[in-house]
Amino acid sequence: MSSATNALPIAVVGAGLAGLSCAQALLQAGHTVHLFDKSRGPSGRMSTRRAEDDNGPWQCDHGAQYFTARDPQFRAEVTRWQQAGVAALWDARLTSFDGSAWTTPATPLERFVGAPRMTAPAAWLVQQLGPQATTQWQTTVQHLQHHADGWAITSAEHGTHAQRYRAVVLAVPAPQAVSLLAPVAPAGAATAASVRMRGSWALMLRYAAPLALPWDGAFINAGPLRWVARDSSKPGRTGPETWLLHATAAWSDVHIEDDASAVTATLLAAFAALGGPAPQTATAHRWRYADTEAPLTQGCWWDAPLRVGLCGDWLHGGKVEGAWLSGRALAQQVLRPA
Repeated sequence: MSSATNALPIAVVGAGLAGLSCAQALLQAGHTVHLFDKSRGPSGRMSTRRAEDDNGPWQCDHGAQYFTARDPQFRAEVTRWQQAGVAALWDARLTSFDGSAWTTPATPLERFVGAPRMTAPAAWLVQQLGPQATTQWQTTVQHLQHHADGWAITSAEHGTHAQRYRAVVLAVPAPQAVSLLAPVAPAGAATAASVRMRGSWALMLRYAAPLALPWDGAFINAGPLRWVARDSSKPGRTGPETWLLHATAAWSDVHIEDDASAVTATLLAAFAALGGPAPQTATAHRWRYADTEAPLTQGCWWDAPLRVGLCGDWLHGGKVEGAWLSGRALAQQVLRPA
């Protein structure tokens, strides 16, 4: 690689936790990073819907519901978030329902959430990136091209970008990585194609007053629902009572193309069977790539000669912690001497 190419920035496509973790490590090592995301801001599936309806403003976490921190490095990172006031322990009253009986799960795990919403850690990480980082939102990267003078990026919104990049990091769902890498790095495309990501329907409910249900989160092992949570019970939440319903992966797969109104009716009926009353309003969200049926455990993927790589929770066992660790693992590969 020429000295001119070495001086180029590194492109990170995807500003979920994996992309932000990788960008953070690359910046700490002295590189310049350009961060792209197709959304209006960072967070990926650590998402919170904020909106206003006839009853006023409301918010509800509709992606990742909480996260754990078993790895010492990630636990130290979560401590930084806590000290910054963007994450907190969620001391939730949890239960489990198997279709006939309710039980209390014996899981002494610490469960964390973003505060005052799940997007807070990602937003804070972006603020900490520093002057060597450039962020570009609402930019849907559609094509990659490898030239002698570096990588070129083409986006739906801006066409082919003039800037060249010394390396490209893709922190995107596996199906999106397949289409981007197939023409330029077939081995990476094959890695991404080897996993199956599953969709999920989420339903956000608003109420005029707190519900009398005796729990804040429930693992459901019967019917179309997998998880039900009182979002308002999480630290730092204000505003009206909100609840989140997540459908199972199996049910969502079958119904992923269904009309939102039909999905809403089915999931509300399932919640009613658990004791949940009808809400004032309900909003459905379709996640096409919610989780991975069988996540890989290789950590990341990196092609050193081409200088293109992949990171994401689907490469590191799944979950929020896996996403952060995958980004770190890829940064270590990028930083190795050529």
